Amino acid sequence: MTRTVALADARQLPLWQRPRSLLFLMAAAMPIAFATWSALLNNFVIEVAQFDGSDIGWLHTVREIPGFLAIGVIALIIFIREQVLGLVSLILLGVATAITAWFPSLGGILTITMLSSIGFHYYETVNQSLQLQWLPKAEAPKVLGLLLAVGSAATLCSYGLIVMLWEPLGLTYMTVYLLAGGLTAAIALFALLAYPQFASPNPQLKRMVLRRRYWLYYLLQFMSGARRQIFVVFAGFMMVERFGFDVHEVTALFLINLVANMIFAPLLGRAVARYGERRTLNVEYTGLVVVFSLYGGIYYFGWGVLLASVLYVVDHMFFALALALKTYFQKIADPGDIAPTAAVAFTINHIAAVFLPAGLGYLWLISPSAVFVTAAGMAAGSLVLSLMIPRHPEPGRETIFARPFAAAAE
Repeated sequence: MTRTVALADARQLPLWQRPRSLLFLMAAAMPIAFATWSALLNNFVIEVAQFDGSDIGWLHTVREIPGFLAIGVIALIIFIREQVLGLVSLILLGVATAITAWFPSLGGILTITMLSSIGFHYYETVNQSLQLQWLPKAEAPKVLGLLLAVGSAATLCSYGLIVMLWEPLGLTYMTVYLLAGGLTAAIALFALLAYPQFASPNPQLKRMVLRRRYWLYYLLQFMSGARRQIFVVFAGFMMVERFGFDVHEVTALFLINLVANMIFAPLLGRAVARYGERRTLNVEYTGLVVVFSLYGGIYYFGWGVLLASVLYVVDHMFFALALALKTYFQKIADPGDIAPTAAVAFTINHIAAVFLPAGLGYLWLISPSAVFVTAAGMAAGSLVLSLMIPRHPEPGRETIFARPFAAAAE
């Protein structure tokens, strides 16, 4: 039977078996399946399933439905420990990824995508909660940056193998999906059996939590989800549809992103710790306004593949600064609110994701530039909201409009 260890006593365990080590192991395991699925997706659906812009929009709408329903985590943690739920979800992600290529039709791909998405989004919801519960506030930005770097390194290995071996070995979608998904599931199963259950000193509320004083965090999550969906769905699709990128070329572009994240993510974590959430989010959103505006120009003015590739890398680097949104919430939250609010925030983050990809998929058929102009507008809205974050957020001072040290309003 798995034993339970108090978080304060975990330092007595071997280094590999401590909570922080588990966070790093999960950070490495998840991208193996998810990044491989993402790297092959656009080529797989275009070459095998004959998708067009509308089909890819519907695929990502289906993929985001479990994110919208992430609030269901609150009900599940009444019966299942967060740590167990996270690892079981990771196993589901791995297994669903492994069998993706077995169903090369619109209906089959949508069904498997739904299953893998349940695993991914429930894992991400719980993982974010565990990170904020297990990491001290003073260390969180730096460790979150390191976790991003570890995830990037795992993804780099996956992408590197695809780039080097896809053509020489004549790899197939079936083989790559099976190996990547199977490895993620195996690592998650090992973690489920080898690690004790870690008990947080702050019991989490097992009901939905909506607090008025978190309103700015909720709005920033909504805008982040809407904006990110446009990039995830259409930026990579553009590289294949407009510029004819092959599998190894798309993956090579992803590799550049990963190397940049490995180098800069720890530095960005340190920047958040030094300059605060407000300044770093200001930089992120300003940069995204510029990037998405230039994306629109690629279609409208006929700018070339080099600019598109550079923007793709820069875009990823700006998104790494989103860890500041996590630490902003950690600073303003009641300790018992972290798990239920992580679920609520994930749902809010995916409200637009449910309808935006499908709707913009139809807009894409008319004007791809308009899709990216829409994203630039959303980034500008996020910039305005981020200006409302105090230099030193804390409970009672969640926004610049709150009176210092005021009692938290419910």
